[in-house]
Amino acid sequence: MRVHAVWTTALVASTALCGCAGAFTISSPMTFVARGPTGTPITRAISGRTVTSRRQTSSSRLSMSIKDITGNAEEKMGKSVDSVKQNLQSVRTGRANASILDRVQVEYYGAPTPLNQLATVSVPSSQQLQIDPYDKSVTGDIEKAIIESGIGLTPNNDGDVIRINIPSLTEDRRKELLKMCREIGEEGKVAIRNVRRDGVDKIKKMEKAGDVGKDEMADGLDEMQKITDKYAKEVDDTVGSKEKEVMTV
Repeated sequence: MRVHAVWTTALVASTALCGCAGAFTISSPMTFVARGPTGTPITRAISGRTVTSRRQTSSSRLSMSIKDITGNAEEKMGKSVDSVKQNLQSVRTGRANASILDRVQVEYYGAPTPLNQLATVSVPSSQQLQIDPYDKSVTGDIEKAIIESGIGLTPNNDGDVIRINIPSLTEDRRKELLKMCREIGEEGKVAIRNVRRDGVDKIKKMEKAGDVGKDEMADGLDEMQKITDKYAKEVDDTVGSKEKEVMTV
């Protein structure tokens, strides 16, 4: 917008309103005339206040857009890793661990509810879990949920508490659990790759639309690959640690 100031001092204010960065204090009343896109005069009066103008360049806005894409992708990849860790906790080893029941959902008043919200789970010995329901009327429902959960453990219900004996793992069972760990890890890596693909597509579309240059696009794609490699490695390390735990006799 082209501005014609009535007074010299108004030129400062007009500069601020034209989009230049800076802060300007107006100590006395003034009037300035601006011409809009059609040439129509626009008259404004400013008095006794500080005018602050911030102008963000197109390139900085676009750079933030790419940062937003990679930042959102990293957040989603982190959640995928967290999911892998949580799922691996439910893979039992030869020792009692309360976390193996974390994925057990109990039908409670018509709604699937995590077992650990309905009972206290303790480890009285290295080979046994004990489940003490807050509401004894759901003891049978908890027992049923454990059986149907597929964790391969048999609960013993005495009407008050439920005890689960953890048997020693056979060689064949260890191999099955190793396979399960790898499948969980692969699911996590597939989720990470899907996030990467979506981010890459968005960045390429920005370049195709002319919103960013090829160099900016290349930087964004490089960053996307770096965070993908980072979280894929974290999945591999997590699975590897669980495999060692499973194979420990």
